[in-house]
Amino acid sequence: MNELSHLRQDAFAPAHTADIADAMVKTSGLRIEGDRRRGRGAGLNPSGRFEGERREAFDDGWQTIEELEPFRTEVQVEKPRTAITRNDSPDIPFDRSINPYRGCEHGCIYCFARPSHSFMGLSPGLDFESKLFAKPDVPKLLERELSRADYKVRAIAIGTNTDPYQPIEREWRVMRQILEVLQKANHPVTIVTKSSLVTRDIDILSDMASKGLAKVAISLTTLDRKLARSMEPRASTPAKRLEAIKALSDAGIPTAVFTSPIIPALNDHEIERLLEAGHAAGATEASYVLLRLPLEVAPLFRDWLLQHYPNRYRHVMSLVRSMRDGKDYDAEFGKRMKGTGPYAWQIGRRFELATKRLGMTRRGMPLRDHLFLRPDGAGVQLSLL
Repeated sequence: MNELSHLRQDAFAPAHTADIADAMVKTSGLRIEGDRRRGRGAGLNPSGRFEGERREAFDDGWQTIEELEPFRTEVQVEKPRTAITRNDSPDIPFDRSINPYRGCEHGCIYCFARPSHSFMGLSPGLDFESKLFAKPDVPKLLERELSRADYKVRAIAIGTNTDPYQPIEREWRVMRQILEVLQKANHPVTIVTKSSLVTRDIDILSDMASKGLAKVAISLTTLDRKLARSMEPRASTPAKRLEAIKALSDAGIPTAVFTSPIIPALNDHEIERLLEAGHAAGATEASYVLLRLPLEVAPLFRDWLLQHYPNRYRHVMSLVRSMRDGKDYDAEFGKRMKGTGPYAWQIGRRFELATKRLGMTRRGMPLRDHLFLRPDGAGVQLSLL
């Protein structure tokens, strides 16, 4: 049995469900003490789904738990074979992407990328936001891949899995180097981030945007600082994200506001305010995605609700299930992004009416791909170790 299965409580159970579930987690040894995970999003650090062993903290009478070190950010180097990841998913508007990092220090509790850490033998919980992987070879790999004679140009999406401008980018600068390669090749790029660090690269992005080669979407989930702090602990504050939208827009870079994820009974009442704030800052495009809870994300999110919003636990999860065919998540193409049912329809209609009123487009002009200058690829040599 999955070690987190007890968190999959019936959303329509009696009112004391949240209290019972919270008590079960506290006594299970799964929840990490607050001091050890200070400034982190997840409250749990369960074993990955591919692991044969289960991790559980318990007091053996020697008070050893109190002596455990806090979760600190650790960065390892990953040596990927390719820079560009391709997909053929029918419900996303791109077929290729780049991930400069694996894991994300922002610690967003709802992040659908958390389960990917299981492939590394690590936890989708606290490990995902503290044990990170940087890919410093990606810029060189990218240059080599773009130089191939059979390469066909289409916009590359960055920030679709983990944030390319998370805090470790200040030191590693992998994203900056990727942009330098794309700028030199006149290659179109789209970026999604919730970090104001993106403004550091306005020099490159504004030059590319002047040629119709770049656009940026800022993820703005809430204007409530308290909610943002607990839900996205190491991401830029809502005010900083709005400032980033304005700075990008003022620099002539097409900018979108990404009001995602929409979480029923938590931030869905802010849809119109988020769009209005983004529009006032200069965003001309907008989009949204409904909360997604694949695999280990569901119990992690449930535990977060129990800790921070226990009085909304049943209501939030009942609405989530009403839009996911009675489940925590439905991964079916065409449903996973927007959900189904009356409540999902209402969210979509509100978003549609608000963007129409503000004159914002759901999808702007496509980026140009005929300016591409193929790199010669000469001298691109990667280290083997």
